Amino acid sequence: MGDVMVMMNEIEATASRLGIDQSQIDLDSIRLPPGDNFGIISDDEEVYEDDQLEFDSGFGNIIVVGNLPVVSKEKFEKLEGVIRKIYSQIGVIKDDGLWMPVDPQTHKTLGYCFIEYNTPQEAELAKEKTNGYKLDKAHIFAVNMFDDFDRFMKVPDEWGPPEFKPYTPGTLRVKLKGVDNLQQWLTDEKARDQFVIRAGSDTEVLWNDARHLKPEPVYKRTYWTESFVQWSPLGTYLATVHRQGAAVWGGADTFNRLMRYAHPQIKLIDFSPGEKYLVTYSSHEPSNPRDANRVVINIFDVRTGKVMRDFRGSADEFAVGGTGGVASWPIFRWSGGKDKYFAKLGKNMISVYETETFSLIDKKSLKVENVIDFSWSPTDPILSLYVPELGGGNQPAKVSLIQIPGKEELRQKNLFSVSDCKMYWQSSGDYLAVKVDRYTKTKKSTYTGFELFRIKERDIPIEVLELDNKNDKIIAFAWEPKGHRFAVIHGDSPRPDVSFYSMGTAHNTGRVSKLTTLKGKQANALFWSPSGHFIVLAGLKGFNGQLEFYNVDELETMATAEHFMATDIEWDPTGRYVATAVTSVHEMENGFNVWSFNGKLLYRTLKDHFFQFLWRPRPPSFLTPEKEEEIAKNLKKYSKKYETEDQDVSMLLSEQEREKRKMLKDEWEKWVNEWMLLHEEEKLERQGLRDGEASDSDEEEEYEAKDIEVEEVLDITEEVLPFDD
Repeated sequence: MGDVMVMMNEIEATASRLGIDQSQIDLDSIRLPPGDNFGIISDDEEVYEDDQLEFDSGFGNIIVVGNLPVVSKEKFEKLEGVIRKIYSQIGVIKDDGLWMPVDPQTHKTLGYCFIEYNTPQEAELAKEKTNGYKLDKAHIFAVNMFDDFDRFMKVPDEWGPPEFKPYTPGTLRVKLKGVDNLQQWLTDEKARDQFVIRAGSDTEVLWNDARHLKPEPVYKRTYWTESFVQWSPLGTYLATVHRQGAAVWGGADTFNRLMRYAHPQIKLIDFSPGEKYLVTYSSHEPSNPRDANRVVINIFDVRTGKVMRDFRGSADEFAVGGTGGVASWPIFRWSGGKDKYFAKLGKNMISVYETETFSLIDKKSLKVENVIDFSWSPTDPILSLYVPELGGGNQPAKVSLIQIPGKEELRQKNLFSVSDCKMYWQSSGDYLAVKVDRYTKTKKSTYTGFELFRIKERDIPIEVLELDNKNDKIIAFAWEPKGHRFAVIHGDSPRPDVSFYSMGTAHNTGRVSKLTTLKGKQANALFWSPSGHFIVLAGLKGFNGQLEFYNVDELETMATAEHFMATDIEWDPTGRYVATAVTSVHEMENGFNVWSFNGKLLYRTLKDHFFQFLWRPRPPSFLTPEKEEEIAKNLKKYSKKYETEDQDVSMLLSEQEREKRKMLKDEWEKWVNEWMLLHEEEKLERQGLRDGEASDSDEEEEYEAKDIEVEEVLDITEEVLPFDD
């Protein structure tokens, strides 16, 4: 009531200041527009409605914690502090969001409390993590959602059969219009691919319409993400990152939000290869400056949004090599294909977890003294790990292959005088290349060689490869996807060499062989086509975007080009097109180019403040090898349809180009005629300004042409000739 009186006083004071007599105002005659917002739509409403985590207006964000100790008022604050400490680790408790009722007669607590979080997701997580939590021998928490009590109170006295709801197509729990087929984009009749770009505050998904030499918009949204976007590995979902967590989007025609994952102050995300799980990461400043940052990692089930496992600790616990080391993302690395295992590197150990229970295999980590790196085979549950030299070289470095879950060592290779090692798996898991930097005898310099493991062959044979000039610096290495070849950039900048090797030979001798070496190339990065056969040799950063499109089958250059200051290069998932981009790292010429596989520039798009370009990945083909072989044999039959369509598009583009030229010509002629008419209208005015003398004449002026010769000294050469007597 007091607030109303204050408001009325303010209204009277304002009316008096403006000289308005309130008694003359007929309030009943005022008609406001209908609706809660009176017809005035705020620009922010859609942002708050769609991009922020929902803050439940009911009781879905409140939990009830039972079986707490019953304490007197002397111990009330201590118990409240313990409960707050436990539950504030899971999420943000609202101000005055912890209430522990007290018996008014005994002044003792009643053995339960209410906790209110900012979001229902945090409340659900708190219930899941702490129900059954053992505070001491006599007090094991019983945690329920506040909304559950309302449901329990409505249980009918008599039993009735459960209500069966009709099935609604949908991949996730949500049933939204347009999300019944999350793979519909793969059925595009034109066999196009999609990509996402982020420029300024806009994020946009587009079709790559190479036939029409331009992108076709699919979906655009402002402030769709607060940080970055990321496709899932099979292209089903687009993930966005926000202050309160992450979200995934998908659908047939538009991108609907499918699921949210609550994780305040999230910094990074990572999908498992099969898209079953989403890993989120955050790092929090400690209250004590001397302490390390506090790290929180959650692993969510993508479809349900449920937290399957969380990891918390100091940044040192997640750093490579332990305290003082550097944390590298992703901290958890997934085994290939089936999302069955994931692993983390620790001090003198590798912790391998299985996703059935999200616990350590055999309930213990794999102990490996001084291990500093590991990687998974892309297709099999095989770990490769690297251990450097110990004891000043008395104990050699080694690379080992470990079978999971049995932790059986399949192969080991000891390495001597090692400076550094880096492991490269081929995408099909057939080969492993280990780049080994070794010290010379004087220890003053290093040289590089390769240890090549043939994983699928009996006893896993290993070959040693040294470059023709073993002192060459290795700038880049890349396997051919699904193939047996690899490329190496080696030598000194600015014009290193590029060599191609094959793991298979025509005579099946089982030895690596060199195919060719390209001398003096302006390249420092390699980008193989996803289907193999073709590669882009790129000169990024200091090489200013030099591009060479190379056919490895024919060992010939298809085209050379340049995208000045290019920062990113990415093949589309089919290997038909290449995108090059200049992101906001450079202030000038931001945007992207799309090229054909053989180096023809198809179209160019400029975008200010350009941040990201990502092709949408495709899942593996469902075609059998026999079907693929049949299509390859009958490619001419299938290609006729597309050649006809291409011809139609070409004719349409030609017609459009003719119409465009005709329109420009008509505009020019119209402009010329308007100026000629104006020129004629101003003729008398010009004569008046010149005292009646015409400034222009209809008669043609006579001109006399003269030829003028000009001599110019181009060069002077002085030569001393011998003089013979």
